Amino acid sequence: MNTADRPRGGRREATRQKLFEAAVTLISEQGYGATTVDEIAERAGVAKGTVYYNFGGKDELYAALMEWGVTRLAETLRSSVPDPVEQLEPREALATVLRAGVVFISTHEAMARLLMAEAWRTNRAWYATVRQIRTEAIGVITEQLDAMVERGLARPDLDTPLAGSAL
Repeated sequence: MNTADRPRGGRREATRQKLFEAAVTLISEQGYGATTVDEIAERAGVAKGTVYYNFGGKDELYAALMEWGVTRLAETLRSSVPDPVEQLEPREALATVLRAGVVFISTHEAMARLLMAEAWRTNRAWYATVRQIRTEAIGVITEQLDAMVERGLARPDLDTPLAGSAL
């Protein structure tokens, strides 16, 4: 059975959360290649088989971890922008999004380190998740840059996807 098809209860989510926290800490400290499933399970306080049951293996755990981190980052950035009814000026909205990104990084430093390390890799099995970083998280910044261009607050030829990635 595919891990995405398995039911998710509160206990299961708590276990996955512990595995994510253990994995992000270990991988940020010693790197992906040097981190073993045994170490992740031990750090999470679960049996090794729990990792395989929940994810299938280390690669699948890491892909799910990256997706989880990207989703958290994108939600943080997106929630920093007020509702369209109360829309800030694009420059203010961009500054708000960037501040939220800095707070995310300072609060989740190990996860931010992993996300940035993976953001430009193209040779991994979890490349779809890397694309998710670019489209979801960076997309929030790019949207604000697009609004600035539309309102004449930035050069009309500004490459907003490139600028969003840089920011």
